Amino acid sequence: MAELLRLENVWAGYGDAVVLEDISFALEEAGSLALLGRNGMGKTTLLATLMGATRFKSGRMHFDGRDLAAVPSHARAHAGLGWVPQERDIFASLTVEENLTVAARPGSWNLDKVYRVFPRLKERRANLGNQLSGGEQQMLAMGRALMLNPSLLLLDEPLEGLAPLIVQELLHVIARMVAEGSMAVILVEQHAGQILPLTRQAMVLERGRVAYHGDAETLRRDRGRLDRWLGVGH
Repeated sequence: MAELLRLENVWAGYGDAVVLEDISFALEEAGSLALLGRNGMGKTTLLATLMGATRFKSGRMHFDGRDLAAVPSHARAHAGLGWVPQERDIFASLTVEENLTVAARPGSWNLDKVYRVFPRLKERRANLGNQLSGGEQQMLAMGRALMLNPSLLLLDEPLEGLAPLIVQELLHVIARMVAEGSMAVILVEQHAGQILPLTRQAMVLERGRVAYHGDAETLRRDRGRLDRWLGVGH
């Protein structure tokens, strides 16, 4: 597989505050990366930096052969980046179907496919965004990102605060996306046990720096390092 994303010695943050320090890693086309770490270690900031929502201070970011730092933040979705933020950011006053189609781009992910993967959304296609449960809103946020047909999908703690049955449903969808290989995926989570079986690579951030980058299964079996970096409940 060809390389899709490469970061070299990236420093970034908010205003004068530096959050990410000397971040370097690469991800191939259709690759999958579990991004792990305790709260406040820089996981969300890394995704936000890829989307142009932080202050990029130094380093290099290449995406699909382009200098990503030179791409304006508003143009990064069109460049092939899909982002599902923690806040979900669905349009509360639009219907489910309007949310899905408002920014859709041609590709293998279309309305029919999203409805097959998320049957609940089809059942509620005429409901407004603010009439959905938290789990349904998360499905809608994921479905909307998939309708962009991105080359790289960024998922920021998509399982947080959801009922166990919804978590299992979303894990199944994420596993399917990774197996299909139609896009690369970076998945942020605090609970390593849920996502390390789904991805090929793993990276742990510790105080804004890379503490581990390598094989996901190797990290999953290393209880000592998981305890040290993630603590109880990993």
